[in-house]
Amino acid sequence: MGRVDLHVHTTGSDGLLSPTEVVRLAKQAGLSGLAITDHDSVSGVEEALTAGREWGVHVVPGVELSTLWQGREIHMLGLNVDFRDRALQEKLKRQRDVRQQRNRMMIEKLNELGIQMTLEDVMAKKKGEGPADNVGRPHIAEVLIEKGVVRSMNEAFDRYLGKEGKAYVTPMRISPMEAIQLIHQSKGKAVIAHPGLYGQDDLIPFLVDNGLDGIEVNHPDHTDEAKQRYSKMAEEFGLLMTAGSDFHGERHGSMYHAPLGTCTVDEQILAKL
Repeated sequence: MGRVDLHVHTTGSDGLLSPTEVVRLAKQAGLSGLAITDHDSVSGVEEALTAGREWGVHVVPGVELSTLWQGREIHMLGLNVDFRDRALQEKLKRQRDVRQQRNRMMIEKLNELGIQMTLEDVMAKKKGEGPADNVGRPHIAEVLIEKGVVRSMNEAFDRYLGKEGKAYVTPMRISPMEAIQLIHQSKGKAVIAHPGLYGQDDLIPFLVDNGLDGIEVNHPDHTDEAKQRYSKMAEEFGLLMTAGSDFHGERHGSMYHAPLGTCTVDEQILAKL
């Protein structure tokens, strides 16, 4: 039975490979399918679908939405969304506007710390044909590495850009419940991404009451204990159990988060999406 990776990024947001290159890599990795889940963007889906037909790889149209709950950033995956839906595309544009606001806020904090960079420096790191406004923390990390401030992506996030970092900020965003509603309106399934990174498991039953469809159980940043915990929660609430590598590509020798196909689930899940 084939395997699928349901959390993958391309140059449609902060990934390093184009949608076509990602699909080709999935074929080489022996995957039967993958979901394109760029941050607040569906710009790479059409190209990936075309490549999927060429390479015999099932492509799931998806998106990863950034939300805020009780001061913490929560990411929601929308799987098998109608990526051509006008209302979805308009909402994603507003999401990217908030992302740009966050970039400016982080850059201001870095400047206050004596690290000089501009938004133009960060925008210059954007790869591919995706929305020009869709840059994020990995692009800022690239600038920090090139300036010699840090030596790796991990160090950039640990010291400055991660939730405990000196330049971390969280502007107002939509709530996870609003994200679920948006995903459902675009005919997709709503899955909470990498819940082990939030320390807010009490949120999951609340999201279930608001229509949550699944949990990303298997993620490269989850411990074995976390995977077991979320598997039990998924069984308890009757949720889909998904898996994804959160692949972005390798920057300056650092793989963020993991190689494509590291975390997969049986292709039978595709029928449930």
